[in-house]
Amino acid sequence: MFQLSYEEIIEGFKYKGNWNKEFFNNENKIVLELGCGKGEYTVGQAQMFPNSNFIGIDIKGARIWRGLKNTEEQKLKNVAFIRSRINLLEYFFEKNEVSEIWITFPDPHPSKIREKRRLTSPQFLNRYYDVLKPEGVIHLKTDNIIFFEYTLDVIKENNHELLYYTYDVYGEENDKALTQIQTYYEKKWLENNTKIKYLKFRLKPL
Repeated sequence: MFQLSYEEIIEGFKYKGNWNKEFFNNENKIVLELGCGKGEYTVGQAQMFPNSNFIGIDIKGARIWRGLKNTEEQKLKNVAFIRSRINLLEYFFEKNEVSEIWITFPDPHPSKIREKRRLTSPQFLNRYYDVLKPEGVIHLKTDNIIFFEYTLDVIKENNHELLYYTYDVYGEENDKALTQIQTYYEKKWLENNTKIKYLKFRLKPL
């Protein structure tokens, strides 16, 4: 796990632009989980897809500790964690260094005045341009229908490319990364018979 002070981040992170060459020692694609919590998706996908590299990012160190412990217990070599705010992404990754972004059950920030803090707001999507490959894909899983439909609106209004969406990911045939990995919050919502929503999209070319 990487945990740097703001001053150290500004000075320059040593693996920025060099994750494959100097940390993972391979040329496999890099997948980020933003707001990774306990790292269920980061670790789960690393197990499923050993030929890809996975990095979880969260500001809460106590949550990341669980994911880090699971990584060490399972001796996974294609996982890393960063304790940081997501708005500092560009200090950790070079342009076009990331192939996919997963946003799993983020805080929906329901208040209108906090809209800019939503991880699929235009403000955050503009940040993802700084690290995501042009053909890169963004995935969202959420229980919150307001946040889900807000994201659909953002995609449409900004001419991004919607690739797929569903209001009930478990009610349709979907790949194992969507149904076999469940976060702590996802399990809670499923126990309450809440439908899990999912979508994936690609940012429009600049």
